[in-house]
Amino acid sequence: MMSKILILCTGNSCRSQMAEGFLKSIAPDLEIYSAGTHPAKEVHPKAVRVMKEAGVNISGHFPKTVDQFQDQNFAYVITVCDSAKETCPVFSGKVRSKLHFPFTDPAIATGTAEEVLAEFRRVRDEIKDRFLRFYNETLMSLRLTKKNENTHTKTQRTQSF
Repeated sequence: MMSKILILCTGNSCRSQMAEGFLKSIAPDLEIYSAGTHPAKEVHPKAVRVMKEAGVNISGHFPKTVDQFQDQNFAYVITVCDSAKETCPVFSGKVRSKLHFPFTDPAIATGTAEEVLAEFRRVRDEIKDRFLRFYNETLMSLRLTKKNENTHTKTQRTQSF
C-alpha cells in the first residue's frame, strides 16, 4: 500500500493533473492517480502546454471522479485545493495519511493571454517544488525504512538457518 497515492482537486483539470504528472515522472514505480470532486470535461489545454514545457507529457490524461477510488487503499490522499479538502469524501478503503498542499487555481487567472500563461507556469513550478519535496522528505524516507526492514528481515532469516 505504501506505493499508492491519490491527488485530489475540484475539477481534476489543472493542479491535480500537474501533480500526478510530476510525481509519476520522478517515481514511475509508484501507483499515482488524480481525481476531482466535480471533474471537468477535459484537462485544461494550458496545463498540458506548461507541463510539456517542463518535459512532462500529460496530454493523455483525462479528468476522473473521486468516486471511482473511494473503496481503494492508499498510502496518501493529497488535496491540492481548499474546496477538495473541505469536500474530501470518506474512503471505505484504508488511507494511511491525508495531506493538504494548497495551490492557487491557474484556471481562474485573468489578464492577457501571456499573463494567464505565466500564472499557469508559476503554479506548475510551485507544484513541482512541493511534490519534489514530498518525494524527497517523505517517500524516500519510507522507501529507505522499508528497504532496511527488508534487509534486516533477510539477514535475520539467513542467520536463523
